[in-house]
Amino acid sequence: MTTTTSPTAELSALGVSIWLDDLSRDRIKSGGLTKLIAERNVVGVTTNPTIFAAALAKGEAYDAQVAELATAGANVTDAVFEITTTDVADGCDIFRPVYDSTNGFDGRVSIEVEPGLAHDSAGTTAEAKRLWAKVDRPNVMIKIPATLEGLEAITEAIAVGISVNVTLIFSLERHRQVINAYLSGLERAKAAGIDLSTIHSVASFFVSRVDTEIDKRLVAIGTPEAIALKSKAGVANAQLAYEVFEQAFASERAKVLLDAGANKQRPLWASTGVKDPSLPDTLYVVQLAVKDVVNTMPEKTLEATFDHGVIEGDQVTGSYAAANKVLDELAGLGISYDEVTTLLEKEGVEKFVVSWNELLDTVSAALESATAGASK
Repeated sequence: MTTTTSPTAELSALGVSIWLDDLSRDRIKSGGLTKLIAERNVVGVTTNPTIFAAALAKGEAYDAQVAELATAGANVTDAVFEITTTDVADGCDIFRPVYDSTNGFDGRVSIEVEPGLAHDSAGTTAEAKRLWAKVDRPNVMIKIPATLEGLEAITEAIAVGISVNVTLIFSLERHRQVINAYLSGLERAKAAGIDLSTIHSVASFFVSRVDTEIDKRLVAIGTPEAIALKSKAGVANAQLAYEVFEQAFASERAKVLLDAGANKQRPLWASTGVKDPSLPDTLYVVQLAVKDVVNTMPEKTLEATFDHGVIEGDQVTGSYAAANKVLDELAGLGISYDEVTTLLEKEGVEKFVVSWNELLDTVSAALESATAGASK
């Protein structure tokens, strides 16, 4: 039974959708995922190449499928596609009751397009359609990175009715462009006669990575003014992203689409695990609590929130002046917001490519081992 008095229940009551930032076959088969839905108010899941690489690297949960794929002569890319989409489809089935009870608002499982396509609009669009068709569940979301090339792919996917989780957003300007890409896709879907109410999207705004990069620069400056700004940029940036969301969906352009049945593209707080051990482990949950957002948490952050999170209501809508002041003070110290967010986007794509290659290596080794075992 879901408790009604826990911090995660309070967060849900406030209008925050709690999604788990993890998925593995072991979690699916053991009933662990179902337990988190029942006991931790979890209403969705996000995945990425790093998560799948970790899941494949440990345990035996994938051995049977790997053996089947090896026998069938599957190459490593096809094997990764089959393995990851199987997990996501199974995850979608577990979350289907949540999806049904919330009219598609939650109960979502996200799967990412191959990160090597991040700067290839046509390739990303084709892969998004392929993943959507393969998983074949209405509650899947396809993750597309918010690179410049990704913006076009977001519009293309939304236009044909694919629900999209836009990932790797770091700057307010890119967030505006992502919302524009979403609205453009909705306009095309509307013109094509697609039921707009079936299309959902979230905009994943990364939080802790902003602090990690900016705090490094503040420590290098070393003045009392610089040190006083430590660990404030990530929250301030996300709070202002919520203001962008509010303004965009109050526009006349958005209103026309909402009146036609469209859904708002909710902000999603990603990278919410605290990297600095001196900070409260629930920092990016408590300080970014506000209605109409998703907070996707690593299990460690989820458990910390459940155990000792202090939810103090909306911490965002009254924060814009203070948040702008933080960014202004950073600029005054010579820290370039544009330079930091551009760097983080570049590094974000690179990290996912590294994880993708690790995933390919893990599966390749598993296929070779299964083939060798079968030939003995």
